[in-house]
Parts: sequence; structure tokens; C-alpha cells
Amino acid sequence: MLATQDSHLRLTQAPLAVAALVRMLLEALVAVGCLAGCAIAFGEPFAGPYVILALLVFSLTFPGHAPRGTSPAAIARDVLTGWMLIVGLLLMLGWATRTIAFFDERVIVTWIAVTPVVMFGAHLLTPVLLPRLLAAEGLKRVAVIAGGGSLGLKLAERIADTPILGVTVAGFFDGRTSDRLEPAVRERLLGSVDDIADYVKKHRVDLIYITLPMSSQPRIMKICDELRDTTASIYFVPDIFMFDLIQGRMDSIGGMPVMAVCETPFFGVNAMVKRLSDIVLASLILILISPVLLAIAAIVKITSPGPALFKQRRYGLDGREVIVYKFRSMRVAEDGAVVKQATKDDPRVTPFGAFIRRTSLDELPQFINVLQGRMSIVGPRPHAVAHNEQYRKLVKGYMLRHKVRPGITGLAQVKGMRGETETADKMMMRIAYDLEYLRHWSLKLDLQIIWRTIFVVLKKDNAY
Repeated sequence: MLATQDSHLRLTQAPLAVAALVRMLLEALVAVGCLAGCAIAFGEPFAGPYVILALLVFSLTFPGHAPRGTSPAAIARDVLTGWMLIVGLLLMLGWATRTIAFFDERVIVTWIAVTPVVMFGAHLLTPVLLPRLLAAEGLKRVAVIAGGGSLGLKLAERIADTPILGVTVAGFFDGRTSDRLEPAVRERLLGSVDDIADYVKKHRVDLIYITLPMSSQPRIMKICDELRDTTASIYFVPDIFMFDLIQGRMDSIGGMPVMAVCETPFFGVNAMVKRLSDIVLASLILILISPVLLAIAAIVKITSPGPALFKQRRYGLDGREVIVYKFRSMRVAEDGAVVKQATKDDPRVTPFGAFIRRTSLDELPQFINVLQGRMSIVGPRPHAVAHNEQYRKLVKGYMLRHKVRPGITGLAQVKGMRGETETADKMMMRIAYDLEYLRHWSLKLDLQIIWRTIFVVLKKDNAY
């Protein structure tokens, strides 16, 4: 009996594992496969520089992420934007290292043009073909949901929106009267939660999702006990996932399951990917802009008395104080218990300081902070310690933004929350974007933010 249950568990988990693997490898395999195909098509051996380029591309596209939208237009926009950013980074690396000459121009141009088209087709076809393949292999699963509340309904919607899982929801079980249920649940109600065991024994059910509130522990234990005589796999979906989690996930310590409610996105491989990308990009940028840095430093010294660099205490990773560099743009260097934010036509700002603030050139020394490990290129913008102490008391979840290193640019800045935050409402909007970044981080998102920052700086909105 135990052997049968174990083999059934592996079978029911197979679609989930296959779906996760496909999602992680899809874009990476398409990019590498197209590169190999283009090289072979033009008579180039897929070796040497091409293998190195393939490894680099694989590292930039793995693990892949499903497009945020489901419409063809949304998928095309997501694929094209992500691919343009990757190509831009590769071209910059090739130019900086003078390795572009090692590649056949026809291969590279064709590869750049063909890859996003194939990626788009792969994203469109995979959700259609994979469920059919799973069904053909006998891996398509039937599920029921114990609990017809908002959590159960949301789970059913997520399953329906993710056909790649190969799971079909047969219906709901709930002990409440029909007038207390949502219409979508009422139409697919299979019975009371006490009827689950009988239903599972009489019908083919592979997966049971329990979405009852954690306060219903006795009922949950009773359901699990009654289902011991079946081969269905049982999953508990705690109602804690209805809350505003940051990187919520499951883990284990010595075999004991633990649940992450608030966690940094940079753990394990992600931490290495983030730090390596910061070091590589910051090093290349500093090499490229070094003449600009020297020129700005000289002009700052000439046009107003005081140091070229302004050092200010900010909160960094885990709320620890760090020293952040900027080109001095004011006649004062405030870093005390009270720091007044710069405002429009602020008399403290020097004429040249107004220019470098408006163009964000005053932020360029922070690439040195990135190499020091104090900052990241992309992340929540650091605030002065005095502002932190003020807003942490006013904005719920404010300090969660310090689960990651502060950034030179961030999601809030490219969403229009750049510059002065003179009201608590504006700061709340900025923090909302910062937390959204923590929830959805990916290397592709970082590259998209960097790309959009260029246009934000050129527009010069809210910078003074």
C-alpha cells in the first residue's frame, strides 16, 4: 500500500515538475538552439567563441519566467523587451572586450532577428501542446478543492489560467449553504466537506487542495484522516497566502517544513546572479564613464567651495548604515538628525548642481558603492537616515525594502516616483513599487528597469 501511494505521489507531481522545468528552460534553450542553428546554417562550427556566447546567453536567460500577460500582444511585448535588453548587454560586452570580431556578422544578425520570433512561438504553443502531451502520457490530473471561499476560488482561477500544469478542477466541497457561496462556486459544488472521502473513492481524483482557514484545524485533520484510504495526493493551501507576502515559499529544516512569509529574493543562486551582474555592469560602466566622472568632479570643485563628493549615511541591506557617494550639488552637506529634501528652485542647490541633479549625473559615483557591495544597480532607492526614521513610523512595511541592497535606480523611479516625496501618500506609492520589485525580481526585470531608466533620465521629470 505504501509503495502504491509513493508511486502515485510521484505520478501526480510529475506535471508540476515538468511544467516548472519547461518554464525554467524554455527561453534559454530557444536562445542557445537558435544560435547553434544560425551558426550551422552559415557554415560556422559551433565551437570556441560560439560556445562561450551560448553559455553567457544561457546564464542571462535561465531560469526563465512566464510572460506576465496571456494575450499574444502582451507575450510579444514581454519577449521583445527582454530580448532587446539581453542583446544590448551582449553587444556592450562584446564592444568593451573587443570580441565581436570573433563572430560571423551574418550569424549574429540572423540570430538576433530569429530568436525573439521563435521565443514568441514557443510561449504561445507550450501552454497548448504540453497539456495534450501530459494527457497522452496519462499525466493529466483531476483535482477537487475543499473550501469554497475566496482562497479556493482564487486557486481554481490560477489553475485554469495555467494550462501548462495539466490539472483540471472537477469542483468544490464546502459546508456552507448555497446562498453564502459565490456563484462560481455554487455552480460547481460537489457536496459538503464531509463528503470528500466518499466522492474520491467513487470518482477518479488525483489531487485534493484544502483551502479551509487554519482556524479549522480539527476539520482539516478529520479530512486528512478520512482520505488515508485513498491514493489521492493532498495539498494544504494555508490562508496565510491571502496576505501580502514577500517571496513567500516553502522550505525545510532537517525534514521539518517551514514557510517563508517575508524573505529576500536574493537567496541561493539568485544572490550570486544578482551580485555577479552588479559587478560586471558596474565595472564596465565605470570604465566607460571615467572621463565624465573626472570632468564633473573638476567642475564641482571650480564652481563652488567644498569637496567634489558628498557622503551621506543611508540605510542599506538589512537596515545597516552605509555611506553613499554623490557629486556635491548643494552649498551644504546635510547628514544630521534632520535632512530637508531638495525642492524645486531650492536656494541650496548650486547652478551646476541643478544641472547634474536634473540629469542624474550626481548619482554616477554610486557605481563605486556597487563595487563595494554597499549598493546594487537596481533596487529601492536609499533614503537619508533622517527620512528613514520619519517614514518608517508612517508607512506600513517601509523597512521591508531593506531586505535587499539599495539601488542606483529602481522600479519606483521608472514608474514616475522619482524626486521629492513631500507627502506620506507619495512615499507610500514609492514603497508599494519597491515591495512589488521584491516580489517579482528577475534578472530580466533588472535589465528592463535599467533600459527604462535611460528614457526617464532623458525626460528629466521630477528631478531637482
